[in-house]
Amino acid sequence: MKYLIYMIILFSSMTSKVIFDFNKSSDVQDWIVVDDVVMGGESSGTFKLNDDGFGVFEGSISLDNNGGFSSVRYRFQKTMIKECTTIIVKLRGDGKKYQFRIKSNSGDYYSYIAPFLTSGDWQEIEIPLKDMYPSFRGRRLDQPNFSKDYIEEITFLIGNKKKENFKLLIDKIVLK
Repeated sequence: MKYLIYMIILFSSMTSKVIFDFNKSSDVQDWIVVDDVVMGGESSGTFKLNDDGFGVFEGSISLDNNGGFSSVRYRFQKTMIKECTTIIVKLRGDGKKYQFRIKSNSGDYYSYIAPFLTSGDWQEIEIPLKDMYPSFRGRRLDQPNFSKDYIEEITFLIGNKKKENFKLLIDKIVLK
């Protein structure tokens, strides 16, 4: 039985790829906040590492000047995901709806999107890659869902078409 458990643990660790695992010594300088100010809006988001070692994305959304979103993105070396089917994000939100976005090429104008709802407690959000749909500036594109072999950018975005404060704690992002 011990051997079987060891093999299961070994196999499961071989089939997952960590995109980012936050801890007290994580370097978060490559996590970049992009708010609606790029289009004239007045929303404001920040991203930092807290004392417990979690990534904290927080701020306020304003609808003034056609605003309404804040996001934080992370670009990394192109990662093969051919054998992966799911992204798992361990996080604690504030009960609000967010989007998780990926790009296979950071230069693409569109992202593949998966909306998710937070509960206020720690959660593991499981996102099937095949369910992520292409979108640009809030409009779904008439193209197939995600089916690429690589990714090199992830983004968390909030944009619920209302004025609100937000806070999202992120622990780990893994491909399986």
